[in-house]
Amino acid sequence: MSVIIYPAYFNIHYSRKEGRRVPKNLAFEAKLETIVKAAKALGYQFKVEEDKRYPRFWWKGRGRIVIETDEPKSKVIRKIAKKVKNL
Repeated sequence: MSVIIYPAYFNIHYSRKEGRRVPKNLAFEAKLETIVKAAKALGYQFKVEEDKRYPRFWWKGRGRIVIETDEPKSKVIRKIAKKVKNL
C-alpha cells in the first residue's frame, strides 16, 4: 500500500483547513528535503516526485513523497513530524 505525503501536511503557517495534518506543536517550516531525511531515518521505502503539486495549492510546485507501508497515513505523518523535531 502506498501513502502520499505532501509538505503542506507539516507546514506551521497553514491552518488545518488549509491542509496541515499535524498539531501546531509538531508542525515545522516544511521542505521536501526535510521530509525525505526523516523518512530515510525511519527506514521507509519511498519515491520522491518533485514535479507533483498539492491539489489545494496547485500553483506552488512543492513535490511529494510516496511511501510504501501498511501503516495508516495518519500514523506515518505523525512519525515523520516527530522525527523531524528530533533531527
